[in-house]
Amino acid sequence: MGRKTSIAVIAAAVLIVLGVAGAYAYDSSQKDKIAEGVTIAGVDVGGLDQDEAVALVRKRLLAPLQQSLRVSYDGEDWELKGEKLKVRADVDEAVAEAVAESQDGGLPGRLVRYVTGGDVSESISPQMSYSEPAVNQFVRDVAAEINREPRNADVEANGASLEVVAGEDGRKLRDNLLEKELKAAVLSARKPDAIVAKVRATKPEVTKGEVAAEYPSYLTLDRSTYTLRLWENLKLAKTYTVAVGMEGLETPEGLYTIQAMEENPTWNVPESDWAGSLAGQSIPPGPSNPIKARWMAIYEGAGIHGTEETSSLGSAASHGCIRMAIPDVEELYDRVEVGTPIYIG
Repeated sequence: MGRKTSIAVIAAAVLIVLGVAGAYAYDSSQKDKIAEGVTIAGVDVGGLDQDEAVALVRKRLLAPLQQSLRVSYDGEDWELKGEKLKVRADVDEAVAEAVAESQDGGLPGRLVRYVTGGDVSESISPQMSYSEPAVNQFVRDVAAEINREPRNADVEANGASLEVVAGEDGRKLRDNLLEKELKAAVLSARKPDAIVAKVRATKPEVTKGEVAAEYPSYLTLDRSTYTLRLWENLKLAKTYTVAVGMEGLETPEGLYTIQAMEENPTWNVPESDWAGSLAGQSIPPGPSNPIKARWMAIYEGAGIHGTEETSSLGSAASHGCIRMAIPDVEELYDRVEVGTPIYIG
């Protein structure tokens, strides 16, 4: 019995040694394997070796992240190409960490896990990077197309009337919000089909109700009816019959302003054929000066002035100027100022 007992003890010892050796051998064969339950950026890499895990994570993680981003607004779309984003992830380091976590707990702990089929339950987030300048530039490009300055309320004139045109709101991209949404989407495996840009309205400085204060006086000239109208606070205040430029020397059409004003002006005769021997001369106030009482310059020698030739009023008789009866021009002079608009139609 003593000899048989010894043999049994030796056999048991041999079995233990063989078991331990087998356990070590098995554990050694698993040193490059990742334990079940380990994920990298949500990708299950349990049971894979390092090369397999690297390949899978690159496929599942990086491929979606390298897709383009789209922004939409009011039927328009803008695209930020995936290659410009230059998305990078330190997959190799994350996989190495996964392998290291799989070896944690020592041999006894690993043996228990092997036997029981347990897992590690570890989630690893790799270091991610992308081109922030590309996102910032993209936001600036989108803003440049979306942003619109508000339009102030204003006046539209023709020769006979004034119309107040309502202002229009502008719009301003909420660029900080869009930048934040884009940067979140860059590193999301489930990219939205498009990020809808958000804007805020920007108000005009001058509203429809404030336009009248912008134009205390306004003039319109209807050349076809020889009628000059004075508008005060955009309401018709006075109508005058005038003379306008004759054929070939028409009073210029368009929107101008009164550039200068003078009482009893000197006439600086233009260098024109119609001026004859007077061309280039300066004629002081007096009988020889056809510009009577007042002068309001509007454009390249053309202006509004008084005349003694009242028979010419209501006709195209001047050399481009707007002639008025002397009492009328004196009255008008006191009701307008330099900068007053005049629309000639």
